[in-house]
Amino acid sequence: MKIGSIGAGNMGSAIMKGIASSSMKNEVELYAFDTDEAKLDALAECGIKKAASANDICDICDIVFLAVKPQVFEEVLLSFKDHARKETVFVSIAAGITDSFIRKTLGSDDIKVILVMPNTPLLLGTGATAIGEANDVPKEKFDLVCRVFENCGKAFVIGSDKMKEVIAVNSSSPAFIYLFAKGFIEYGDEQGIGAELSKELFAQTLIGSAKMITDSGYSIDELIKMVSSPGGTTLAGLDKLYSGGLEKTVKNACESCTKRAYELSK
Repeated sequence: MKIGSIGAGNMGSAIMKGIASSSMKNEVELYAFDTDEAKLDALAECGIKKAASANDICDICDIVFLAVKPQVFEEVLLSFKDHARKETVFVSIAAGITDSFIRKTLGSDDIKVILVMPNTPLLLGTGATAIGEANDVPKEKFDLVCRVFENCGKAFVIGSDKMKEVIAVNSSSPAFIYLFAKGFIEYGDEQGIGAELSKELFAQTLIGSAKMITDSGYSIDELIKMVSSPGGTTLAGLDKLYSGGLEKTVKNACESCTKRAYELSK
C-alpha cells in the first residue's frame, strides 16, 4: 500500500512521521509533496520519499492525505483534478471541508473521501482524532486510515454528519484548555511560586485528571465531589467558577466554534 501526503506542514508531517515510526512502516511506502522543499527534506530523513508534485502523489498513492489549509484547499484540489482516480482514497483533515465539496471539485461522485478531525497533540503522538464514517470506502483502506491515527494517539469513528460539531470537542478544545491553564500559571507566578514550576505542577495535574476521567470509573460529578471537602478550599474556588458561569461559557465557546465551522463549510 502506498500512502502520500499533499502538504507537509505540522499536521501532515506529524501524520507521516507517525506512520514512519510505527509498526506500519514495513507495510507501506510513504510519499509527500509540499512547495517547501525544506519540509520534504526533513521528512526524507524519516524515510519518506519526495514527490515532485501533487499530481505525482495522486498517480502513485492508494491513500492520499489532504493536509493543506482550508483557504487554499480548492486551489490545491483543482491543481490535481485530472489525476484523481476513483480507486484512490482521499483523507481530508481540513475543518469545514465536506466530502461532497471534494467530489464536486474533483469532478466525480465516485471519488472516495474520508473526513478526519485530528488535534495538535498528534505532534507528540498523543492526539485525539475523530474519523467520519465512509461507507463507500473499502474496509481495508478505511481500517488502515484508522490505524494511522491510532499510531498518533487515539482514534474514534463517528457519524460523518457530526464532523463540524466535533471540532469544538477535540480539535479546537486544546486552545481552550491552554487558556484555562494560563490563568493558573499566571496566578502561581504572581504568588511567587514561579511560572515554570506552576506550569509543571498544573500540566501534571491535567495529565492526572485526564486519567481519572478515562480510567477511574467515576462520573465527572463524582470526581468533582472527591476533591471538594465540605467547607474547604476547593469549594470556595468552585463557588466562583459556578457563579461566573464557567460551564455555560464553555458551551458558548463550543457553539461559536461549531457556528464558524458551518460558515466556513464548503
